[in-house]
Amino acid sequence: MADFRPFKSIRPREDLASRIAALPYDVFSSEEARAEVEKEPLSFLRIDRPETNFEEGFDLYSDQAYDKAAEIFESMIRDGQFIQDDEECFYLYSLTMSGRTQTGIVGVSAVDDLEKGIIKRHENTREDKEKDRIRHIDRLNAQTGPIFLAFRSGADNGVIKEIALGSKSPIYDFTNEDGVRHRVFKIGDKSAIARIQGAFDGISDIYICDGHHRCASARRVAQLRREADSGASDALAGRREYDYFLSVVFPSDELCIYDYNRLVKDLNSLSEDRFLDRLRKKFIIESKGDEAYRPEAKGNFGMYLSGCWYRLILKENPLIDDPVFGLDVSILQNELFSPILNIEDPKRDPRISFVGGVRGLKELENRVDSREYAAAFSLYPTSIDELFKVSDAGLLMPPKSTWFEPKLRSGLFIHKLG
Repeated sequence: MADFRPFKSIRPREDLASRIAALPYDVFSSEEARAEVEKEPLSFLRIDRPETNFEEGFDLYSDQAYDKAAEIFESMIRDGQFIQDDEECFYLYSLTMSGRTQTGIVGVSAVDDLEKGIIKRHENTREDKEKDRIRHIDRLNAQTGPIFLAFRSGADNGVIKEIALGSKSPIYDFTNEDGVRHRVFKIGDKSAIARIQGAFDGISDIYICDGHHRCASARRVAQLRREADSGASDALAGRREYDYFLSVVFPSDELCIYDYNRLVKDLNSLSEDRFLDRLRKKFIIESKGDEAYRPEAKGNFGMYLSGCWYRLILKENPLIDDPVFGLDVSILQNELFSPILNIEDPKRDPRISFVGGVRGLKELENRVDSREYAAAFSLYPTSIDELFKVSDAGLLMPPKSTWFEPKLRSGLFIHKLG
């Protein structure tokens, strides 16, 4: 069973929520984060990306940066820009984008559920990114960005949807510049809290959708603090605030995964004719002219090259039933990028870049037409069931396999560790 419980959230004052709430820290470059903070001085990016408070070129991993984040956070609490609820609550977080709504429960999940395999991952993490968030969490003594989790729809017997339908007065209701509407409802009624926890008692599989680095960092902070508190009462073991991490858990049928497309800098010294000849050994190639092609099924890929779109259809994949090798992102890597373009490690090779499908196919055309890239590839989205199968098998997806939209906002919920 999943150990998921309410908490006393630190959160923005109601009239400031829309100004403070910010997209996750890792979707911005340092330059983009600075521009956001300049546009909105209350943006939570001041805390999530503390280098924005200094001159360009400032070391974002310096002690001074993390100290600045803590200083701003504490000053916003003192000034009443952040408040803290007096009682432990769950929160309903509802996001509406393009007419589609997804509603999750905000609470804190047990670090031990990661160890037990109840909460499952599908991505590897990078040590440098983990260290950054470990220091950020430790210095603020708080988790500031929720981990995006999911469970199989129906596992809660509809409790979340029922409670959501009965929630009438949001504490926050605002729409961002990107058109996403955010509504938050506070669930403090003890009977409703008990029903939610009872529903999670029956859930044995929860999946990380987004936030693997924040999750790994929260886990490491818990380990370090457990070591430091080794002499404390055994009765508190696994029950301290640092033994839990901030999370939002959604039913899977409300989620949308977008395509995660690829761009390559060059054709590995091949002429276009030679490149297409090599492609034909693995793929059926159909010219689409200037008609942008978005794949309509697995095993189909779009390619934009020299102003022309092509449809690529995989001829044969003997590993199609394998949870990882059957993914379209794996097929493109193993049948095209690696053998033809000599891109062996897409996580580190500077010749490949990734673009979330929410930006549209025009973004791919623009980057190729500008000659910044030689070719672009559009993919069929990874499904939530494919994510579940990979996680259940204890395997890992290739990098940049999933792009979830809409993105959760940071700064709306903050979990203090003590």
